[in-house]
Amino acid sequence: MSNFAKDAKERPAARGVSLAAFMSLGFRPFFLGAAVFAIVAISLWVVSLRGGDLIAPGYGMASWHMHEMLYGYGPAVLSGFLLTAVPNWTGRKPLKGTGLALLFGLWLAGRIVMMAPVPTAVMVVVDVAFLPVIALVMLREIAAAGNWRNLMVLGPIGLFALANGVFHFEVLRDGVADYGVRLGLSALIFLVMLIGGRIIPAFTRNWLVNRGSDLRPVAFNRFDGVTLIVTVVALLLWVGMPVGPVTALALGAGAVLHVVRLSRWRGLAALPEPLLFVLHAAYAVIPVGMVALALGAGLDDWAAQVAGIHLLGIGAIGGMTMAVMIRASLGHTGSALKADMAMKAGLACLFAAAAIRAGAGFADDATMWIDLSAGLWVTGFAMFVLRIGPSLLKPRPGAGQG
Repeated sequence: MSNFAKDAKERPAARGVSLAAFMSLGFRPFFLGAAVFAIVAISLWVVSLRGGDLIAPGYGMASWHMHEMLYGYGPAVLSGFLLTAVPNWTGRKPLKGTGLALLFGLWLAGRIVMMAPVPTAVMVVVDVAFLPVIALVMLREIAAAGNWRNLMVLGPIGLFALANGVFHFEVLRDGVADYGVRLGLSALIFLVMLIGGRIIPAFTRNWLVNRGSDLRPVAFNRFDGVTLIVTVVALLLWVGMPVGPVTALALGAGAVLHVVRLSRWRGLAALPEPLLFVLHAAYAVIPVGMVALALGAGLDDWAAQVAGIHLLGIGAIGGMTMAVMIRASLGHTGSALKADMAMKAGLACLFAAAAIRAGAGFADDATMWIDLSAGLWVTGFAMFVLRIGPSLLKPRPGAGQG
């Protein structure tokens, strides 16, 4: 019997689909919504590249593609994670039911207005509203619990919201959004660094303790703070000045610091546990992407810049978010934190998609490689939807909801 079939057989039978269960914790609607949207958005983009016009976004397909991968997919995963994690951080009850449904509806409305030729003012207001609302929800929960140490997450969310506004302003003024893309990608990557720097060492430590190992990840200290500060400076330089030796040196320095930071988390010791090791692997793509951006900045090489953007977008953000979605979904639906063949295949597809798309810009004819990368991305998220999606729609076995 295959591993996938065996895993499916051993899982307890779940109860039927329940709207109450689906809206009982933020990870349920937002993770499923993000995964389905990841499939739809890339499929529509590739069809448009081959001459098909299935939708008519007001900004055109190129700007729509860049916007929706950053400001459509990204906020959905971020919201699902924070709405599930913050109750654990604060000890307060999670947002659920009507409130969660309205929040999810606002995100979904943003995706709809960005696809259709609606009045520009409506499109901008509906789309831009989501991230500030999420920030206000987080602020309310943190303030009510007096859990001030977690206020640091609001800074990157605020920057991310600002970047979305910059994107709209640029497209309306110039027809393209260079600063909005770079600023949005930088904000998302910094959130991956911030949140990843919190959960990866913690999960690794717990796993090593349970195995009886004497190895331990190094706790957050001054070195981590310096690494994050240098990275912020490097990314802001890249946002404002994507070409130049100063930007190249800063990005290169940041990449080296992240390699050292990652080495302190004992990732190789986690190799036997795929759902843990993949977090380290996704984080490792960050310095690789920064090196590509550094080469692009230093050599004024557009192909290297595009490679860096897609390594960070597909490999680091896509890989990390899918790994977190799988892990959180399994844990909160009562399943064992074990990756079956479908999960492993889905994650492998994303890393392969990142590598192929990064290399496509250096090929004489990138068409085939872009299509292959897109196909792997779609396959990876389809694996998530088919394997994890049903459990997000049903109550947790042995519990009411959650």
